[in-house]
This record gives sequence, structure tokens and C-alpha cells, in this order.
Amino acid sequence: MIDLYYAPTPNGHKITLFLEETGLDYAIHRIDIGKGDQFQPAFLAISPNNKIPAIIDNHPIDGGGPLSLFESGEILLYLAEKTNELLSKDLRERAHTLQWLFWQVGGFGPMLGQNHHFNHFAPQPVPYAIERYQVETQRLYGVLNKQLEKTPWLGGNEYSIADIATYPWTVSHERQRINLAHFPAVQNWFERIRSRPATERAYEKAQQN
Repeated sequence: MIDLYYAPTPNGHKITLFLEETGLDYAIHRIDIGKGDQFQPAFLAISPNNKIPAIIDNHPIDGGGPLSLFESGEILLYLAEKTNELLSKDLRERAHTLQWLFWQVGGFGPMLGQNHHFNHFAPQPVPYAIERYQVETQRLYGVLNKQLEKTPWLGGNEYSIADIATYPWTVSHERQRINLAHFPAVQNWFERIRSRPATERAYEKAQQN
């Protein structure tokens, strides 16, 4: 059993996508960010950076006691290694998958997050910031498109944790002022992931929890 501490955000969706793909048994514990649940001592003991997602693996493969983890990229990597799924054993495809996973957690997610903030949540418009993050968002979608013109999935020939990490951030492309028609390889990839049964189940969980 995996205890998942979750909110229906892009980073939260990453973990439900993985868990639904692999069929691991898990329980969702909703963290209400609006009410400040992320600052409660019990949650901080699991996620000291007060961010979701976080997990507790109650049956780690070393046979020891429950193991808690935070940071979505590490959780995906840990679960991929635990299950031997969604991360290729081939040296080159594994390396390519991990570099795109780190590209997402280090750039694509944070920059799109700033785009969301300054376009929709800042208390007053900041034209410089809006322009800066819009330009960077366009650039990153261009990088993503070029990769997906070369390979069907981000790591190569197999659907992987790199795709799972990146997809939830593209779901809000319209709010990012991105027209996927301008990025046809991304649009094709997006539709293929959206139509996966595990993706549909993961986003249904977001409505239920």
C-alpha cells in the first residue's frame, strides 16, 4: 500500500498517473492547500518543503519499515525502480528518460508555474513578468516539440516517467496561452496520453478526492 498525500495539481497528477498505469495499491490523502494543510506538523514530517505530492511506501523492497518521500521527480523514479515499470532497462533509453524527467522538474514545470501565476493569480499585472514567462513557455514547448518529432515518447520508444511528469503541465496549455496546433508533435503526444485508460482513471480520481 502506498499512502499518497495529494492535491489535484500537475505535480499531484504525476503520481496518480503512475499509480494507475502500474496498478499499485494506494490510498489518497487529500491535502487542502487552500486551508493550509501543507503546513500541518504531520504533513511536514513527510514533506519538509510543505509541498505535495508526498508518499509513504508501507512495504519498501528492502523489507524495512515505512519509507516516506517528497518531490515528484524522486517519487516517480523510486516507484519506477520499485515496480520495474515505466523506466527502460536499456542504458541509453534510461539515460534519455531521466534527462527529460529532470528537464521537466527543473524547467518546464517551474516556468509554466510562473506563467500561471503572473497571468492568472498575481494581485496586479506585471507586464515584464508576463512577457518573460510567456516567451519562456513558448520556447519550452518548442523544445518539447523538437524532441517529439524525433521519438514517439520523451525517452525514446517507450512511454515512461518522463512523459508522465510532463503531461500534466500541458493539460492547461490554453491557460498558458499556448495553441497546440502550433506544436503538432506535442499535440499528437498529448492526445495519445489523454486517451490512455490510466490517464482517464487518474483524472477521475481528481474529481473524487
